[in-house]
Formats: sequence, structure tokens, C-alpha cells
Amino acid sequence: MDRKIEQKKGWRLAVSKKALPYWGGVLLLVFVAWLVFRDNSKKLRAQADNITISTVTQGEFNDYIRISGQVVPMTTIQLSPLEGGVVQKIVTEEGSQVHEGDVILVLSNETLDMQILNAEADLAEKENILRNTMISMEQQKLSLQQEKLQLQMEVRRKKRTYDSQKELFNDGLIAKEAWLQAEEEYQLAKDRLQLVENRAKQDSLYRSVEIRQMRESLENMRQNMLMIRRRKDNLNIKAPIDGELGLLDVELGQSLAAGTKIGQINNMESYKIEAKIDEHYIDRVTAGLEASFERQGERHRLHIRKVYPEVREGKFKADFKFSDEQPENIRTGQTFYLNLQLGQPVEAVLIPRGTFYQKTGGKWIYVVSADGKQAVKREVRIGRQNPQYYEVLEGLEPGEKVITSSYDNYGESDVLILR
Repeated sequence: MDRKIEQKKGWRLAVSKKALPYWGGVLLLVFVAWLVFRDNSKKLRAQADNITISTVTQGEFNDYIRISGQVVPMTTIQLSPLEGGVVQKIVTEEGSQVHEGDVILVLSNETLDMQILNAEADLAEKENILRNTMISMEQQKLSLQQEKLQLQMEVRRKKRTYDSQKELFNDGLIAKEAWLQAEEEYQLAKDRLQLVENRAKQDSLYRSVEIRQMRESLENMRQNMLMIRRRKDNLNIKAPIDGELGLLDVELGQSLAAGTKIGQINNMESYKIEAKIDEHYIDRVTAGLEASFERQGERHRLHIRKVYPEVREGKFKADFKFSDEQPENIRTGQTFYLNLQLGQPVEAVLIPRGTFYQKTGGKWIYVVSADGKQAVKREVRIGRQNPQYYEVLEGLEPGEKVITSSYDNYGESDVLILR
């Protein structure tokens, strides 16, 4: 006999085998919903007493940076020996006031002394040669003059003989041959006289050229002698201007080569301030930008005189010149802290500077909730900065509170629970 199967109703149906697939689907949907809507943020508990909380404000952003600079003379002249030598005497000590022409160092150079002696000997020898040559030429000139006088006398005598023979021949008293011989001898005497006169003229020209050349050579030797003696004078290193001997790096007995930097003279009439600036600002720092600093209750204005393009150890150098009268009693090497104005003040959203920037690079920040119990990471965009504030371009509103202290202990946490 067949048994009638009773159909399950109510809660019995919900726990039956037929309902199990439906229960599985429901559980799957619940799990997916939990995955979607759960809070995946990483949380970390932080001690509120060790945190610096700052308020976001709206105000004027003054675009400037604070840099340190040292006072240096506007004009500095390097001291270098024109001649090499050994330091024999230090006349002026470092830091002393000097006047133009004052001797600072005395050098000795035996090689230069020997050159002077050799030049003097060569000059004396050249002078003797010139003197002997001029005496010889003068004697030769006198000899030619004497020969010329004798030939002139012989020409006169031969002329008289020729004139006498000619009259006798015209009177028929002598043969024609005797007259012709007298004529030939007279002509020969004239030719010899002409030859001597030409030779005297050529010798005179030759003598004048040779003497001029020798005198020029002698004058060149004298000039060379003077130059060598001036080189000797260069062994006394002198101050080129009035000022302060700011540096003298030599020792007695030290051998110095020509051109070696051994010190400097500082012109104490005017100063400039030399500063090193982080390379981050190299595109914004140009000649003419204004800066200022305070000293003894007074504000002094400067402007950039020159920007050096070379970057060393992450910094570049700039020279600042005083725009008004320079302060009194400033000294080389003094340090001043300058406010360098990079742009005009503008209205902006501001947050105080803090060490958080080293961790985030200005890309995000922890924003404190209204009840102060937690801080949530938020993306922001920070623009310019000055020694007091960061300029916030996006992500924050005035009145919000943010954590500006160090983030080094927070890892990758998205939420800080403040205790």
C-alpha cells in the first residue's frame, strides 16, 4: 500500500534539501556585498600629544625664500708673483691695511740674478765692439780723406803739365807723343780721384747703415737690460691698490712659481653679499630681484647683481648689491639672512610649513575630522612655498585642520585614530 507523502510548509520548507541552493545564492550575494561595501582603509592609532595640527587659512601669500649670505668685498684683486722665486721676507702680515705700492713680500731668484749679470756682460761687450768699430771706421775715413787730398794735388800737377805740354806742342817745340802722354797721365789722375771719391761716398753710406744697426742692437740690449732689471724689481710683491690684505698663504723659504695665487687685496670701500641658493629655484632667480634683511632694527634693501650659472653640491651662487647705503661697521665674512622676493604677493589658501612635506612631497596630507578623533589621508596639490607657508592649489578649504608634523611613523596608513 502506497504511503502519501506530506508536503513541507513554513520553516520546514526553508530548511529542506530543495532550499539549500537558494541559501547558497543568498550567502554568496551577502559575501559579495560585504566585499564591495567594507572599509578597506588601513588604520593606525596615533598619540595626539605628539602631533602638530594646523588650520588651513585664506590669506596673502608672500612669494619669497630665506637664504643666508656672507659679506665679501665688491672688488678683490688677486696677488700673484710675476716672477718665480723663494720667499725671503714677509713684510706685511695678513689682515693689515696696505696702500698702493707697499711691499708685501720679498722673493729671491738666483737664476734671474745670473741673467742680469750675463745681460750686463753682453751689453758691455757690445758697447766695446761698437766703440772699436766706430774707431776703425773713423780711421778708414781719415785715410780716404788723406788719399783724396793727395790725388787732388796730383790732378792739379798733372793738369799743369798737360797745359804746358799742350802749349809747347802747339808751338811745334815738342813731339805729339809727349803731349799725348801728358794728357793720358792727367786723365788717369782724374779717374783715380773720381774712384776715391766714389769709394768714400760708398763707405760713408755703409758706415752710417752699419753704425745705425749696431746702435739699434745696442739700444735693444739696453731695453732688454732694463726689462731684466724690472723683473728683478718684480721680486718685490707690492699692493696694487689701497685696501686690506685679506689673505696671504705663504711661508718663509717657500718656492713660488710665477702666477701662483698667494693672497688677495680687498677694497674696503664697498661690499656685496654672496649667497648660495638651492638649485630648485635656479629658473626663478634672475638679476634684478630684490631682497632685504634687518640689522640693528633697520631694514636694508638689496638687489641681485649677478647670478652664476654653475651648480655645485645642489646650490648655485648669486651676488647681491646694496640698493641704498650699505650698513656701517660691516666686516668681511659676516653672515646675514636675506628674504629674497621671487614674486608679488597673491591671495591664496595657506597651511603652515611642516615636516610632513618631506614624506608626501606636497601630494597628500592627513585632514583631521570635525570631532578631532581621526585624520584621513587626502590628495592635495601644493604650489609655491616660503619660510612660513605652503600655497595650496587644490584639495583643502579654509577652516579645515591638517596634520603638519612628521609622517615618518605612519607608514602607508589611510586613517589615523587620534587618542
